[in-house]
Amino acid sequence: MNWLITFAGAALVLLVLRDVFHTLWHPTRHGGLSRLVMTALWRLASSLPLRRRASGLAGPLAMMTVVAAWALVAVLGWTLIYWPHMPQAFTYATGLEPADHAGFVDALYVSLVHISTLGLGDIAPAEGWLRVLAPMEALVGFALLSATVAWTLGIYPALARRRALALRLSHLARTHPTTEQIDAPAGAAILDGLAGAVTVVSVDFQQYAESYYFHDGDDRTSLARQITYAMNLADQAAAARHPDVRLSAAVLRAALDDLAAILDERFLHTRGSAREVFEAFAHDHGRHTGEET
Repeated sequence: MNWLITFAGAALVLLVLRDVFHTLWHPTRHGGLSRLVMTALWRLASSLPLRRRASGLAGPLAMMTVVAAWALVAVLGWTLIYWPHMPQAFTYATGLEPADHAGFVDALYVSLVHISTLGLGDIAPAEGWLRVLAPMEALVGFALLSATVAWTLGIYPALARRRALALRLSHLARTHPTTEQIDAPAGAAILDGLAGAVTVVSVDFQQYAESYYFHDGDDRTSLARQITYAMNLADQAAAARHPDVRLSAAVLRAALDDLAAILDERFLHTRGSAREVFEAFAHDHGRHTGEET
């Protein structure tokens, strides 16, 4: 029975490590725990009366919840590893009675001390395999801290790129360029730049899937609100006489189709056309593409 509890604890630790790996270091996967937590909080925020304000908090709160869940499950896992082997496999400082410090709370204390790298030493493992395992918990604690920093540093630049693209589309929409104005080398350059930015955002949604659950707030910086204009612009440029403009329009449309496919496969599941996917994207982020800017 003791070893069964120990194996259960090891399984919890491996579950956390797997989720961290898929969330942060696997370029096209989304960890199961992080997906569950972030999706649940996003749906909850969307159902609240003050949807806009609640959605703005959903992403940051979900990240904090996921990190806290990783830490708690890891601590619990090591607690279950230590607990069945207390007190016989541990040494105690002078003044501590081993029989009085061999419960679940004491194992939890040992786990917290090791994962936080405090190293107090009043209760320390004595058996060889535990003496090897305990420093590994400290390494996992350090890895979780590093993972949190790396996650934050990865997601927020991705959000900045997404919002920059939305703002650029907003600028173009407000200038109302005509087909004649687009039908020029400058128009081809604009379309090429948009296609490149859309491609970068597509990669961001693959590598930082959690960024989807961050609300962009202002309409002009909301990609969900502005992305349909990029499709309209590509369709408008497809009728141009200049061959470079038509080619750039085709490239932009291909980039938009890829973005729609990624959004639909990973988040929306509409199985519709690119326009239908972007409409669902706008609706999920609290906007409708038919609204005025």
